Formats: sequence, C-alpha cells, structure tokens
Amino acid sequence: MSLTRHAIRLRHLLLTLALGGAAVPVSAETLPLPPTDVDLVGQVRTIHAEHEDTLLDIARRYHLGHDEIVIANPDVDRWLPGDGTPVLLPTRYILPDAPRNGMVLNVPEMRVYFYPPARKDEPRVVKTYPVSVGRMDWATPLGQAKVASKQKDPAWRPPQSIRAEAAARGETLPEYVPPGPNNPLGQFALRLNIPGYLIHGTDKPWGVGMRVTHGCLRMYPEDIEIIYQEVPVGTPVQIVNQPVKVGWFAGMLYMEVHPPLEEDIAGKTALMNTALDVVEAALKKRPVPISGEAINRAVHEQRGLPVVISRNDLTVRSR
Repeated sequence: MSLTRHAIRLRHLLLTLALGGAAVPVSAETLPLPPTDVDLVGQVRTIHAEHEDTLLDIARRYHLGHDEIVIANPDVDRWLPGDGTPVLLPTRYILPDAPRNGMVLNVPEMRVYFYPPARKDEPRVVKTYPVSVGRMDWATPLGQAKVASKQKDPAWRPPQSIRAEAAARGETLPEYVPPGPNNPLGQFALRLNIPGYLIHGTDKPWGVGMRVTHGCLRMYPEDIEIIYQEVPVGTPVQIVNQPVKVGWFAGMLYMEVHPPLEEDIAGKTALMNTALDVVEAALKKRPVPISGEAINRAVHEQRGLPVVISRNDLTVRSR
C-alpha cells in the first residue's frame, strides 16, 4: 500500500473512531413493498467519489456494507477511488425467498430486510440494512428466531470461548465490558431467543458487511438505532442461506448471485447447480425462455446485482 493510500486509510479509521462516522444519512434504505408477484425493489445508482472518499465512506453513506460495494466495483480502489471516479451503488435487491414479515436475514448477502407491520391508510414498505455475520468458525445460525428482548447501552460479558480465542492470540479480554464508546455491542442490542446471539451496534463500523463476528449480527450505529426503535419484542427473525436469489419484475425473471459461504458450497460447479435449481423452481410457477449465457455470467461474476436472465426474443412452446 502506498504512503498516500495508507494515510487515507488511517484518516478514515481515526475519523470513524473520533466522530462515530459523521455525514451519514439519518434514514435507512426504505422502499415501497411491491405486490406478492413482484420481487425487486430499489434501483442501481452511480455516484462520483469526492476528494479523499474511500469506498467504505460511500458504503456507509448509502447504507451498504463493505463487501457488497467492493464486489460491485471490482476495478475501483477501495481506499483511494479518486475524485470524480464513478462508483456503482448496488441498491437494487431481489427480496429473499421468505415470508414478507418481521425480519429476514440472508447470511451470504450480509443484508437484513425488515418488513414493518401495515399501518392504516399507508402503503407497506421494506427497510434493508447491511450487517456483519459470523466467520466460518463462528457461523451465524440459520432458521427461525425472534426478538426476545431489547437493551439500550448494553454491557458485554464475553463468553469463555471468545476469551480463550483472544488468549490464544496473546490478548486479554476482561470478563465484563461496561457500556460506553469502547463496548463492541454499541449503544443498542436486540437479543434473539437463540442463546448467545444478538443484533447489535458496534464500535468498529468499518467492518459492517463482512464475515467478522462470532455469530451475532453487527450493524452501523445509525441503523441499529432505527431497528431498536421500530422492532418490537416478539418480532420473528428468519435467517436464511440464499447465495442465489431469483425474482420477477415486469414479466422478466432476474437473478442475483452473492459469493457463497465458504463452508457451504465449494466451487462454482455446485453454485451453478444451486442457481439452476432456483431457476427451475421459479419456472414451474411462470414458464419463460431463459438465457443460459446470462445465468453463466451472473454465477461467474457474483457481483450481487440483479440481472435479467429471461429472454424476450423467444416464445414459450406449450407441451
């Protein structure tokens, strides 16, 4: 890393620690919830980096995680994009294949979708946020859960397993970390009914959108504050593993592919089989001609962007 890039990275980390990430948006990515036969929300956008921006600055500004903005911009330097450099914002999403209520976390996507309850005379919306998830050896558990309790200014009592891991690295973790700016749980925490697992803030926001936790879900401080206020105790939380999502919009079938979890899928051959299975299930509901080339490209690139995989130049023959 050059001296300039090192200075930019150091500046970013120091500002994040000192200011908690200034100039970040107040509201989340709130989008109209489409009818049940439509699966895409949001729009892909392109902005231009400002002087001394990093991709991490831009990601936080637009409610994106570390990995998703880097993957969407493979030719852009994450630490020094350069003034005026176009940066693609992957802010269009295929909703996960799950009931549209409560919270749905798609682990390989490292993104959570929150479906607030319907309000009288108001259209329904979906709110979506990037999250950090568990590392391969501390995987975030899959399945059904619910919010069991909420806590403002939580203390942290590291379990013995985490303290032992730290000790193996030559570090010492205290048995009790009081609330405050150095608490890894941040200012707000939602405890799940799965023992030991929480949705919480962080004192290291630059790591949001990466596999860096011990299984918990880590969010930007401004995002967890919204979740804390809006998500009641008892809200269902469905945790899924969907590296490949497909969905319908305007009669066309789209595919969105994210890098799969290392421990679940080894190699692109298995990922292609997963993609074909998901497409086959969608075509049983609504048969359309499909482009094999588009599927191959999406599986190969794994950029986390919805792409059209159906073809308009063919007609479906009845059998």
